[in-house]
Amino acid sequence: MLFNSYEFIFFFLPFTFFVYFYLLQKRLTVGARGFIVFASLFFYSWWNVVYLPLILSSMLFNYVIGNSLNENFSKAKVGKKTLLIFGIISNLALLGYFKYSDFFIQNVNLAFESSISLLHLALPLAISFFTFQQIAYLVDSYRGETKEYDFLNYALFVTFFPQLIAGPIVHHSEMMPQFASRWNLAKNYKNIATGLFIFSIGLFKKVVIADTFSVWATNGFDHAVTLNMLEAWVTSLSYTFQLYFDFSGYTDMAIGAALLFNIKLPINFNSPYKATSIQDFWRRWHITLSRFLKDYIYIPLGGNRKGNFRTYTNLMATFILGGIWHGAGWTFVFWGFLHGIALVINHIWRSIGLKLPTIFAWFITFNFINIAWVFFRAKEWNDAIKVLSGMMGFNNIVLPTFLVNQLYFLKNYHVEFGGFLVNIKGDLSMFIWLIAGFVLILFFKNSNESINLFKPSIKISLITAFLLVFSVLSLTKASEFLYFNF
Repeated sequence: MLFNSYEFIFFFLPFTFFVYFYLLQKRLTVGARGFIVFASLFFYSWWNVVYLPLILSSMLFNYVIGNSLNENFSKAKVGKKTLLIFGIISNLALLGYFKYSDFFIQNVNLAFESSISLLHLALPLAISFFTFQQIAYLVDSYRGETKEYDFLNYALFVTFFPQLIAGPIVHHSEMMPQFASRWNLAKNYKNIATGLFIFSIGLFKKVVIADTFSVWATNGFDHAVTLNMLEAWVTSLSYTFQLYFDFSGYTDMAIGAALLFNIKLPINFNSPYKATSIQDFWRRWHITLSRFLKDYIYIPLGGNRKGNFRTYTNLMATFILGGIWHGAGWTFVFWGFLHGIALVINHIWRSIGLKLPTIFAWFITFNFINIAWVFFRAKEWNDAIKVLSGMMGFNNIVLPTFLVNQLYFLKNYHVEFGGFLVNIKGDLSMFIWLIAGFVLILFFKNSNESINLFKPSIKISLITAFLLVFSVLSLTKASEFLYFNF
């Protein structure tokens, strides 16, 4: 079920909210938790009920392994470390089968000129997220940092619907104490008001802003055969803004929906396009994934404790794996490689003691991110090359016809005048949207700041109502969130 759907907004969310607090009001705490688990599984099954046994089996397996890791294995035949490795490999095998089987077969066929048939498996919804979340749980259990022996509580931790599909990737210790707190067992009207406000902002980001940029990004990447310079830059920037407003919009809606139930999800975005270095970017973008990569890959590999060369190797390995996590394709691998290289350069730059002016540092960082997103978005290498060659094609500049009289001298420099956005079916309104995108990401408060400063008022109520109504009226068609594909 999509957050940006009539079913979720007008039926599922209000129905779940009222039944949950009705059960709590009757002091049926266990029943209320059970209802949230049932509702969350229904929410998940709405996409495809066939994969419901998959998430249930995954939960049961990891619950058993996690509880076993909490016990004393000093007299057991199987050591805790062996059990942990078995649990991690099993989770990765499940993820690998559904997500990477065809990618592996394609590369085997290419390398050995074989003709193994592809499996064409549908990617189960949220498998990357609930797999990583449960791997983190197993590792935390191995370290003695979790003490969960109740399957209902564990199921609630994994399936809680606001964060189930696309994160944030939460730790057990962040969620369960909140559900156990007696202060969270009654309606909190400030949380309700804040949740509706943040949810409305997220819905507006997705439906109005991200889905508008998606049209031009799709036309440029998937439909256009060639792109002139302006078209290529509009295409890349459109995807850069689409991805930002799509995923931050999802996160806002997740945080807002969770707040209705008095649950505070961790911050996942903190104005990432304001970053002045690539390290700063990864402290702001998809924060819970960055935390996972750091705590469960980078640090176990040795982090920065074993010299510069080992640090740089660990960074590269971490971000290449992060690229692979996002998708089964060499473009994702290369995207991770680019970010690994950028982080290595950033570390070397800082170790030398060099520093750029803030505006220049932001300009370099943003443009690197924008260019790297081209590989992240491209379905094939040729699509990435098409966009990048257009962006760098100074001999392929086309300007609108109405400028020909004022800028005619540019014809001497191979500048053309005519249908300058025809290949992406755009018009001058695109530039208004791009300017608005820059203004929103650079000069407006982000959702985290809005939550911290939130005070219910008539003005806030009117803003919330406007955002919600305008967004609902814009729900002309259902559009999935981009991270559903990862």
